[in-house]
Amino acid sequence: MKLLTFTLLVLMSIPSVAASRLNLELPTTVGLSSWYGRREQGKRTSSGERFDRRKYTAASRVYPLGTLLMVKFPSKGTFVVVRVNDRGPWIKGRILDLSERAAQTLGLRPYGVGQVLIAPIN
Repeated sequence: MKLLTFTLLVLMSIPSVAASRLNLELPTTVGLSSWYGRREQGKRTSSGERFDRRKYTAASRVYPLGTLLMVKFPSKGTFVVVRVNDRGPWIKGRILDLSERAAQTLGLRPYGVGQVLIAPIN
């Protein structure tokens, strides 16, 4: 999984590849994202796997389990690729819960909540 995530990050940093890899049939989504970590560490996710705050994963109520998403944090200009492995968030107004590692990489962790742009990857 680490190699896959790293490879996708490298490919997505090339604009022409990034545009061709995005699923343009599904609309991109803009909304609030939060993150979760230590309190959920080791608990079972909706996919059946144990949550690991050090992996690039996310919880979504909209995207199917296993979907790869490119998540961009516009205020920092950063992005990560995450895999949906859980359902949530369950707080009104939020569209995605990121793992602690994903939030840290984005620069969102210190804020707790931030506006993100989400695009599914083919």
